[in-house]
Amino acid sequence: MLKYYFIFFILLSINAVTGQSAPKTVIAKSGDGIYSLLRDNNIDLSYVDEFIKLNKTKLTADNTLILGKAYNLPTIQKDSISIVEVTKLDSVSSASLKHIVKEMSLFGKDYSNIIVENDTLKNAVYYLISGHGGPDPGATTTYDSKLISEDEYAYDVTLRLARKLIAKGATVYIIVKDKNDGIRDERVLEVDYDEVCYPNNTIPRNQKLRLQQRTNTVNNLYLKHKGAAAYQRLIVTHVDSRSVGKNIDVFFYHHKNSDNGKRLAEHIHKTFKQKYAKHQPNRTYSGTVSTRSSLYLIKNTMPPVVYIELGNIRNKKDQKRILNYENREALANWIHNGLLVDYKSQNDKIIKI
Repeated sequence: MLKYYFIFFILLSINAVTGQSAPKTVIAKSGDGIYSLLRDNNIDLSYVDEFIKLNKTKLTADNTLILGKAYNLPTIQKDSISIVEVTKLDSVSSASLKHIVKEMSLFGKDYSNIIVENDTLKNAVYYLISGHGGPDPGATTTYDSKLISEDEYAYDVTLRLARKLIAKGATVYIIVKDKNDGIRDERVLEVDYDEVCYPNNTIPRNQKLRLQQRTNTVNNLYLKHKGAAAYQRLIVTHVDSRSVGKNIDVFFYHHKNSDNGKRLAEHIHKTFKQKYAKHQPNRTYSGTVSTRSSLYLIKNTMPPVVYIELGNIRNKKDQKRILNYENREALANWIHNGLLVDYKSQNDKIIKI
């Protein structure tokens, strides 16, 4: 028999003068937006509305910054008190939990039924973006005289990851999706161009518009869940494109000013190191964690984000990592394991019973 608990949080901010940072003014530079300006000054993106209120007369009609103009940054409330109330529930057997099944056709006929194993991630919200999609297949090459593309393999790994998170009770948004593909176990995943952006929006051909579309989608959902869900994370998956001879291990990017993003990347990276040590003890895992704050999604999205490069689609050794469905399943599982570690680390302050 397993015991489960509901844990409720009440967050109270203290707005004392001594707990606030001094007001600051910054000059908008080329390429700056509200999100990037806040991030570059170590201000949480939850202060967007406050920034707009402070600077309404200095913004364009669509809240765009004006090059060279000075903008007031919001005052950060430093002090906070967390009150934790723990309520014990009746015991629930694992057998009864495994009868909770979600049917989701997006995952394909062989994977549409998802057994909800437990509610470990009940209070977590994940936004999953697989790179490219729609009119843009990303990097392409040929395998066995057939065209293969980055977006199809990144999407397959993303679906496998989403399924595992849902099985742990998480709320999951698949931002780029294809209603026809589902999880596929073939080596060669057929290239198509019918992916849409959540909930069902046509993906633009223009690259900047595509990135703006998925950024706005994530940020709107983030604000919708803000408060109700304290833990929200964005996971972006890509398959890199380099010279044919360049073999790379899975590596990770995060924003330079996001402690949560860095921690997220490091937890997944550590999981990969452990898995490689176990399953491939005769080789050294060389995947890295680094900052890449200039990437549009990393720079402009609100949730802490980890940007994952799964391999080089043009390299024969890396192709083995993504063409074999069992390896794609392993990639999804290792990312999932890292996400579980990260979630647990953020809940270590919860009172244990």
